[in-house]
Parts: sequence; structure tokens; C-alpha cells
Amino acid sequence: MSFCVLIPARMSSTRLPNKPLVDIAGLPMVVRVALRAQHSLAARVVVAADDERIGAACAQHNIQSIMTRHDHPSGSDRLAEACDVLGLNDSDIVVNVQGDEPMIDPEAINAAAHLLQERPDCSMSTLAHAIDSVDDFVNPNVVKVVLDARQTALYFSRAPIAWWRDGFAQGVTSLPLPAPLRHIGLYGYRVNFLRQFPRLSQAPIEVTESLEQLRAIWHGHRIAVHITANAPGMGVDTPEDLVRVRQAFELNS
Repeated sequence: MSFCVLIPARMSSTRLPNKPLVDIAGLPMVVRVALRAQHSLAARVVVAADDERIGAACAQHNIQSIMTRHDHPSGSDRLAEACDVLGLNDSDIVVNVQGDEPMIDPEAINAAAHLLQERPDCSMSTLAHAIDSVDDFVNPNVVKVVLDARQTALYFSRAPIAWWRDGFAQGVTSLPLPAPLRHIGLYGYRVNFLRQFPRLSQAPIEVTESLEQLRAIWHGHRIAVHITANAPGMGVDTPEDLVRVRQAFELNS
């Protein structure tokens, strides 16, 4: 199995300024992410940066990086440019690891790549795990996914899905059976699809849900889903998240 990990990293986060370079246990966060990704089976790990300061931080720690435009509207646009800069073939597989996931599980990266290799009918792959909390089930920031018999995504939503018939009558005090699935935002792509994706028109459901992956489904592309028993590691979106992740690294050091 041969694949490449791409880590899009941009400086213009509104909730956490200069996010890729915030310190986590003595290293910039984007470096932490790349070092975790290097423990996967990826043939190469590359940071797709929008700022020379990110590139300098990567170079200081022997992490490969490339410069991409700073005005991309989405991470997938940045990834598509990165594929061109790196000269990747259309048949290659890329795993997108977010630059704010310093606790990413390398085995999750391997799973996304392996699944896409095994599913030639799919343009993308991703991960999910069972929800065991009512709070997570009703939380719009926890994205849910429902699958078909081959574990291909039917739909992603911020709403609690699948919803049992009498759910409104009961109130959400328990979880439906089988357990609903939480989507984990780690994606595998075939490079030929990744090059097409930014040119696809936005889907109405994508706009409603604010979920970019729905564009792929709306245009008829399939997304294979690996169900993992492991919950995702903590990501960093806010200053409060950063405090929690720093504490976790201190406990594990």
C-alpha cells in the first residue's frame, strides 16, 4: 500500500491566531501533527502551507512542506493545488490529515488509505465510530453519518441521525439501536477526484449542513467508511482546546 499524507495548514484562523505554530510541549502544532503522521505507513508526509513561517518551522524539524496559495476557499482546494505541485498521479491515494490534530492516530490514517485501495467504486474514504453519549448525539458540532450495507456513506448530518420513529414523543433521553455513528474528519482521496472536487458546484445540502463532503455525494461520488472502535484524539479549534491538548501531552511525557 502506497499513499501520501497531506496536511493543509493556514495561518488565518479566527478563533486561534497563528494556529499552526502554537507551542505544544516544545514543538509547533503542525510539526506535532506531521510527526504523528510519520508513524503511519505513508510513503511521504507533506505540509501544504500558506505562509513562509509555517514552511520555516517545518524545515527546522525536517518536515517536508510546500507553499500553496493563501486565498483558497477550502482545504480541498489547497490539497488539489498540493497534488499538482508534488506532481502526483491521478491514480495515487492521498490522506488528508488536518493541521490541528496533534493527537491523530497513525492507524486511523492507515485505515483510510487501505479502505480506499480496497474500494475502487469509491472516490473518497473516511472513518466513523459508535456514539455512546446522548449529548454527542444531539450536539450539532458532532457530525453523524448513516451507511448502506457495504459501509458506504448515505448521508452526513449535524442533526441526530438515524432517528427512530417515536423519537420526538420520547424526547432524546436515550440512544437509538443500532448505535448512531459519529463521523471522524479524516479523509482519503483518489487524486483524480481531488483535482475535480474544487470545480464541482456546491450542493444545496452542503450549504444547509455546512458539510463539504456532502458535495461529493450530491454529485454521485461514493465515500467508503471504516468503523473504528477508537474515538478521535482531541483536536485544537479554540484556546480552551489548546489548554486541554497541552495538558494531555504533559501527562504522557
